[in-house]
Order: sequence, then C-alpha cells, then structure tokens
Amino acid sequence: MKEKLYHLAQEIEGQLYDDKLWRSIYATDASVYREMPLAVCYPKDENDLKKLIKFAKAQKTSLIPRTAGTSLAGQCVGDGIVVDVSKHFTKILNIDQEAKTVSLQPGVIRDDLNRVLNEYGLFFGPNTSTSNRCMIGGMVGNNSSGTTSIKYGTTREKLVSLKTILSDGSEAEFKDISAEGFQEKLKLENLEGEIYRKINEQLSSEENKKELIEKFPPKSLHRRNTGYAIDELLYAEVFSKDSTEPLNLCKLLCGSEGTLAFTTEITLKLDDLQPPEAAMIAAHFDSIESCMQAVVPVMQHSLYTCEMMDKTILDCTKQNLKYKENRFFIEGDPKAILMLEIRANTAKEVQEQSQKVLDTLKDSNLSYAYPVLMGDQIELAIELRKAGLGLLGNIIGDKKAVACIEDTAVAIPFLADYISEFAEIMKNYGQDAVYYAHAGAGEIHLRPILNLKKSEDVKLFRSITTDVAKLVKKYNGSLSGEHGDGRVRAEFIEMMIGPKNYQLLRDIKFTFDPNNIFNPGKITDTAPMDTSLRYEVDRKEPEISTLMDFSESEGILKLSEKCNGSGDCRKSAEAGGTMCPSYRATKDEKDTTRARANTLREFLTNSDKSNRFNHEEIKEAFDLCISCKGCKSECPSSVDVAALKAEFQYQYQKENGKSLRSKIFANNGKMNGLASKTPGIANFFFKNSLASGIAKKIMGVAPERTLPILAKQTLANYYQKNKRRFQIENPIKTVYLFNDEFTNFLDSEIGVDALELLYQLNYRVEFVKHEESGRSHISKGFLEEAKVFVDKNVSLFKDIISEESPLIGLEPSAILSFRDEYLRLADNKPEAEKLAKNSFIIEEFLKKEIALGNINPDQFTSAEKNIKIHGHCHQKALSNTAITFDVLNLPKNFKVSIIPSGCCGMAGSFGYEKEHYEVSMNIGEQTLFPAVRKTPEETVISANGTSCRHQIFDGTQRQAKHPVSILREALV
Repeated sequence: MKEKLYHLAQEIEGQLYDDKLWRSIYATDASVYREMPLAVCYPKDENDLKKLIKFAKAQKTSLIPRTAGTSLAGQCVGDGIVVDVSKHFTKILNIDQEAKTVSLQPGVIRDDLNRVLNEYGLFFGPNTSTSNRCMIGGMVGNNSSGTTSIKYGTTREKLVSLKTILSDGSEAEFKDISAEGFQEKLKLENLEGEIYRKINEQLSSEENKKELIEKFPPKSLHRRNTGYAIDELLYAEVFSKDSTEPLNLCKLLCGSEGTLAFTTEITLKLDDLQPPEAAMIAAHFDSIESCMQAVVPVMQHSLYTCEMMDKTILDCTKQNLKYKENRFFIEGDPKAILMLEIRANTAKEVQEQSQKVLDTLKDSNLSYAYPVLMGDQIELAIELRKAGLGLLGNIIGDKKAVACIEDTAVAIPFLADYISEFAEIMKNYGQDAVYYAHAGAGEIHLRPILNLKKSEDVKLFRSITTDVAKLVKKYNGSLSGEHGDGRVRAEFIEMMIGPKNYQLLRDIKFTFDPNNIFNPGKITDTAPMDTSLRYEVDRKEPEISTLMDFSESEGILKLSEKCNGSGDCRKSAEAGGTMCPSYRATKDEKDTTRARANTLREFLTNSDKSNRFNHEEIKEAFDLCISCKGCKSECPSSVDVAALKAEFQYQYQKENGKSLRSKIFANNGKMNGLASKTPGIANFFFKNSLASGIAKKIMGVAPERTLPILAKQTLANYYQKNKRRFQIENPIKTVYLFNDEFTNFLDSEIGVDALELLYQLNYRVEFVKHEESGRSHISKGFLEEAKVFVDKNVSLFKDIISEESPLIGLEPSAILSFRDEYLRLADNKPEAEKLAKNSFIIEEFLKKEIALGNINPDQFTSAEKNIKIHGHCHQKALSNTAITFDVLNLPKNFKVSIIPSGCCGMAGSFGYEKEHYEVSMNIGEQTLFPAVRKTPEETVISANGTSCRHQIFDGTQRQAKHPVSILREALV
C-alpha cells in the first residue's frame, strides 16, 4: 500500500502524507475517539477528489471528509484517507446581493464569510460556538445551528444547492426540482438516477410514510439530527398532494456527515444583517431546575438567543487567563446563567423589550439577579458561552466532561421535566454532569464526568448513553440536535426511529455509496460506541519526569491531554488574537496548537524508548511553534505549548545534543556582552555585507535578515555613570529596573529613556547586578542553564522586591518570564510566586501610578500625535495590550489605536533562522505589515518588544518606538 500511496501522491495536484506524524495528528478530532488513518490528503481541486475516489474504490479503502475537525461525535475519525479541504477549497465564488445567496467552497470559515457578507448588508445566520474556525462544509455535514437558530434557523433551512462528486466519480448538483424535473431525474441512467429512483421507491410507500411520521422526531422539534433526514422529503409536492414545495435532496445530504457524497460547492440563502441595537439579560439561578423552568415563559418573547451555562463551566473560566476577564457580570456563585439577547432597530425598542423580559423573570420569581449587558459587554459574554466546550478541558486530571449525551433535544414545554428525570438518572449512577445549552431551542448539552481510561467508567459511558437515549425517546425528542450521530450515537438510531426506518437509512447509504467509500461507520452500520477510544483502557500510565514543574496539570502528559480538539487554534488572522501564528501562515493542521499537543500525547503515551521525548515526529510538530504563548491565554483548555516545547527541546537535546546555532542564540547575552566591550568593531562586522554574510552562512541565518546592532554603551554603564542622579530623595516610590540582556546591549537608548522618564516623574530607580532573564535559553530548551539564572535571580530579588518597591522591565519577554517560566523552574517556588506578583512591564507600573493619581496629563505635552500600537505576544498572553494603550493615551491630544495584529513572526531567533524566514515573514504579512504600510509616515508605530521592532523594520522599513521613548519625548 505504501507504494500505491506514493504513486497517488504523484498523480494529484494537492498534498498527500502517510507518515506516522501526519497520521497521528489526524487520528483524533474533538471527540473521544482515536483511529489511525491510512493517509492524509489536502486535495487541490475536483480532479484530485475524483482520483481519490477512484483510488479508494480500487484499493477497497475509504475517504473521511474533514474541514476544521471540531466534530464531537467522531465523524472525522476513520482508518481510510482523511481528505482535508480546509487548505485549498476556501474560495467564496459568488455573492448575489439581490437574490441574497452566496456560493462557496466547503473550506470557507463561517465568521470569515460573514465579514465579507457584511459589506453587502447580509449574513449567514447559523452560529455555532466554533464559528471562528468551523467551515461551511462541516456545517452542512452536521446541519449546524448554534445560538441564533431560534431566530435564523439551521443550516438545512439555508441550503439552496450542493454540487457534489458521487461515489462513482460522477458529478451531481442537488437543488430544488419540480414534479416535472423529478420525473426527468428518474429517467437518468446513471448513479444520480438510481438515487432518485430509490428515494421515489421509499417515499411512495404509504407504509414507509406512516412509519417515518410516527417514529422520527416530530417536525415541530427545532433541533433534530437523528439519522438521514429522509422524513424532510415527505413534504415535497412529489410525495405530498397538499404541498407545492419542490423536492431538494440537499435536505437529505445536510446532516449526512459526508457519508453519501463529496461536496465541492455550496449555495446558501442569506439574511439581512441583524438589527443594530442589542441588550443581553444574564439571569442568575440557584439551581439548574429553576433555570429550565424559566425557559418556557421567557421564550414567549422574541429573543435572538437563549443560552445557558452551568456552574462547572463558569468555574472553569476562573482558571483561564483570557476568559476570567469576561466574568465581570457574574454576581455571587450561580448554579446556572441564562443569557437572553434582545435586538431591535432602536435603543428605545431594545429598552422596552428588555423590560418586558425582565418583568417576566421577576414575575416567575426563579432567578436572583439579572444584570443587563450592553454594547461590547455582550460580545464578551458571548465569548464566554462559546468557549464552553474548550473550557471543559480545564478540568484537571483524568476525569473529563465527556461528549455522548451532549446533543439531546426535546420540545421546550418538556424541558424542565426532562432535566429532572435526567438528574435522577445521574444521581442513580452517582454522577455529576455539566449542563450548557441552547435552551431556547430545547437543546441541552449534558456531559457526564468520566475517566475513559478506566474500564468501569467506559461501562458507564455506554449505560448512561443508553438510559438517556431511552429518556429522550420517552419525550419524543432527538438524541442528536446539532452535533450529529457520528460514532457515539449512531448505534442508538435504530432504537430511536425503529428498525424499518433504520433499514431505509441503510438502503439510502448503499444506493449513494455501494462500495462504502464515503466515511463508513457513521450513522449506519457503526462500530460499538465504546470501541476505538482515544485512551487505552486500564493502561499503566507512563512515568515521565521533567525539569520544568507541570504539577498544576498533574504532569506534562496530562497537560497535553487537556487538549480536547476544540480547534480554537485554527481561527484565521481576521478573527483576531494571536493563536496560532504558524498555522495561519501554512494552513497545515500539523502547525496548530492542537496538533502539537496531540503529537506529544501520542508519543509520550506509546513510545517504547527510554527517553519518550526522543522522536523526530515530535521535533517536526514543534518546529514552527514560535512560543508566542497565545495558547496560554487563548486556548480555552489552557494548553501551554510554549512550556511543552521548552521541555521537549531540553529532553530531546539530552539524547541528540545541541546545535552550534542553538548555542549561539541561547548565549546571545554572553556573546553580546563580550562584543559590547568594542561595539564599534563588532558593529562594523555586523554591517559589512561580506563579513555579515559569512556569519549568517555559518550560523544558518537567513541572508535577507539585518543583524542587530550593539549600543554604543551598555545601559549598565550609563546607569553607573549617572547613578546618583537617579537615586533621588523623597521619591513617590522606589523601583528596581530589570536590566535585561536585550535592553542592556542592544537597546540601551530605550533604557535611558525609561530612566529619564521615571526620574522626571519623581521615581527613584535602583539597579542591582543580576543574571540574565534566561529568556533565550528557555526558548532553545537550555533549561539547566536557564534554571541557574532563575534560581540566582529569585535569590537576589526575593528580599528587595515588594509591592512598595516592584521590579519593572522594558522587554516583555524577559520581565514576564518572572510570571511564567520562573514558576516552573525555580527551586524556591514560594519566593518565585511572591516575586512574580511584583514584577511588571513598565507600562503596567505606569498605569497603576496613573490610577493612583501620581502621574497626570499635565506632565506631558498637549501637542497632537497619532500612534499605532503593535502588542507583544507575551504581553497579550500574560498581561494586556490595552494597558499600553491606556498609558499612551495619557497625553491629552495623543490619538492611539491598537493594530489588530497577532504575532509579528520574529519570535527571538526564529525569524533569523534560514529555514524559518519565509514562515516568519508570512506571519508578519497576515495583519501587521499591511497595517504598518497603510499608516502615514507621521504616525508613530509603537512596539515594546525588541524582536517586534526588528521585524517591523525588516518587513516594512519603518522604525517602531518603545512606549517609554514616546512618553519621554512627550514630557514637558
């Protein structure tokens, strides 16, 4: 098979991989399943798909369609070829503003689509929690709906047409057809004709019609994704005498999970943009039961969303650096919150409608608080709700909130009783559960807390699902409301809809796909739900020792296992945030945070080597990780891949040694210290094209890169010469400046600006001789060397740094190490934690002093100045760029804005390295470089990171300034 796959790779225009790394990465999705695929393919076009279908048929293998891979029921897991269309099938083909339709390829991201449609006054309504990375093809496959479905419907309701490739390689377009058109289709002597003839045979039977109406979830149920939606076709004019509705097999294909045909083009109906004015009522409840009881009365109002979160998810938000800031509206310790969105064309209408909802809530006497959110507050609350799936990964240990019964839907009047009986089932099993919900649609995402590494919990996994399926059937609901059947629920379909209807589904699958090429084992003829699980049951956990401290996650393996596959790391640059820069540049799943965590988990778990880190596959997966730390704050599960990479590099290098280049970059502080004794000579060589060219070649540095220039004198020397001047008497406060190795040797003029700024603002600045920050050593995995610096610095500063005399720094990557890696490396962790609380980037310190009234606008110029800020990745992850924004806004007439950029792409030594240069610049081109190029020359570009400033210059020829330099210039 290896040779046949090689020949297939030569035949197609796209990419095909069959090595262990790629197969491991695609062995999982966001579900509990793991199955090693035969290969992974990024098809370039329809011809590639036809070749794949031909190959699968000839070799008796299968194709598993995939977009973002966020499926919760195992739809993207299988032993065939995973066909990922997210890289090349990404075009918006046509927007018809008058008809309010859009045609596109399946790899278009839902939120990216709506950003484009916004210019036309239109949008695509279905809005899943994964909307910033989920793709329209996946939404069609699952019949996605999301938070706004109570107003805008499901994906199935928005489909106009689907262009597909059938299992024999022929093309077919499915769209509305009249009765006459249907008769023409029945005459076709090809696979498309066979499909229509089979549907005609099935739905012309009165017995089948009766069985479908009686056994399928009722059409009145808003969320219903059980099996193939053949019952939806009953209401077409060709099968119903009282109907004028055309027949459209898109209704059948939508929700079919890629098991019937391969979709290549999708046409959707669109809606006008939502009314501009909005409010959100966040009703707080003391119990899940009272929350569910409140749904019926509030749904009498015209709500746009009606969403619920329970205490478990709310508690998970406390541990996440990003989302804990979104908790601003939470009062007390609610067991559940119901989020009710009201929209209208005017603020007055919103106020009136909101008051009616508030009156209903107060009359019901079920909630204890109902704050009303407005403006940007609404989006922050929605982000909190959308992060629900990923946040569940923050549960520490092996017990996890498991997706198996998380997609049940019942009619709203039955909701409270259904939840009451569900709670009784869970009580009988001695189980807790997580509740979050599209409550207004009757869909409750219920998750038992199970350890699927243990056989007893795997048995519970099955028995709980079985009992809940029976309960759903009792209430005439749907076991799958929007997430699909996949592997986890498909074996219960026959029980839910009866054996006759189930046979209809099997017949449909066989007619469309007689050779079982498309995503077999989903919806029909599935393997048992408790097989092919992500973890080997009752395995002996490997003991893995690390230099860094991962005890907060119960070890490095469990930190990697926190990744539940939610795929937040796949969001595009247009979606904002930082995570994940390298994926944004390459569009390869291999370069996502998710892939790195999964690769590490896979090899640490299954390695037979004494050093489980000693695998080239892990090295390749981490190669383009630039340790931006975006995942530390933006990943809802808080999977800290920068820490994982540092530990991996350390362990790998123990077996394989350290390269000369890594030694040079890790020890750049020491080398710059030596060179700074004769900076003129050193800079001559750095600037000389011949000398620098030779040096770049020896070190493996990209020839396009400019090399950093040493300062004429170090900051330490400058301070010693002017020490008495800065040690003023009667200061507002004494601060200790951390003279990091980058500022000291390369950017000492910025250090001088900081000293002068603080001096003129009446702060006493002290220097103490300290070690390097260790930043470069950590980045290269030289952890033993970094630990020496860490322990010495902690010992040095522990008795002099306090809230009254903080440690402040200019280079974010250096000073913020005290709040991050130092806590993983220090021997004296209590003192390291104390030091971390009083270590700040200089903007954080200035903002606090401004808030205390110690610094005011009158100390600065009133002249006008426009400033654009590029924020440092580590500041975004561990602090907030808004702090720099606030500080630079202190001068009265400064107009400041933040460039919505992610990582600049330099990332210390990464951007210098020859093999990484192209990716580095590509990252910069995502948002930062274009924004800088569009900025007028008179506007100041601000960047507080030394790497960021260098990258901005190399990418745009613009010189960026540190915020302290801008403020010093602004002093009066």
